[in-house]
Amino acid sequence: MGLMQRLSLIFRSKANQALDRAEDPRQTLDYSYERQLELLSKVRRGVAEVATSRKRVELQVRQLEAQAEKLHGQAQQALKVEREDLAREALTRRSGLSQQIADLQAQHAQLQGEEEKLTLAQQRLQAKVEAFRTRKETIKATYTAAEAQTRVNEAMSGLGTEMSDINAAMARAEDKTAQMQARAGAIDELIATGALDTPGALNAGDDIARELEAMSSQADVEAELAALKGAGTSYRPEAIEAAEEAPDAAVDAAGETGAEPRPEAPGREG
Repeated sequence: MGLMQRLSLIFRSKANQALDRAEDPRQTLDYSYERQLELLSKVRRGVAEVATSRKRVELQVRQLEAQAEKLHGQAQQALKVEREDLAREALTRRSGLSQQIADLQAQHAQLQGEEEKLTLAQQRLQAKVEAFRTRKETIKATYTAAEAQTRVNEAMSGLGTEMSDINAAMARAEDKTAQMQARAGAIDELIATGALDTPGALNAGDDIARELEAMSSQADVEAELAALKGAGTSYRPEAIEAAEEAPDAAVDAAGETGAEPRPEAPGREG
């Protein structure tokens, strides 16, 4: 195979593929149906023309027959008046008309036969066109349904690929959500245990400070309670002030000796 033949083969194959992609069977069927309708219309026009010619011949035959009948009457009248020459002339003309009538009748028979053939061909062609139209509509409906099903399948296949990506994204989102929830729970636990308190708020001496504060508060309560007991029903502010000063001294003494101070009960007056 030569180079030009190979190029020609490749070009034809590419052209056929391009035509196959561009061709819509529904449009091709509609075009074929339109062409058949045009052919049927031509056949109908042919039948109409033949019928018109037949009618014209029939009209001519009737006219010639009328003339022949008139000439026959004229010949009879000429014989009545003893004009044999006129009668002969009328019969001669009538004979010529009879030949024309015979020719026209033969032509009429021929036209009538052609008209019958064309009418039969028209009926057959019309039946074929109707059958083609029915088949065309069936094929178009089937092709449309198949095309729609193909698009649905393609969409479903594309949706399946997209759903796999969506599922992967959802799995990643669920993993991140679980990690965030675990982190939030861990932070809650650390906050509850005090491990995430503000840096510098607590130091090595915090436990001692808390203990001293608790002792001071208890001493204040005891001193105020003793003052109230010693005062009885009378209100003595100086006794309460002395009692409030006593815990501070006890706290200072405890800080120096390391021992826990005891609150002193104020003595009763008179």
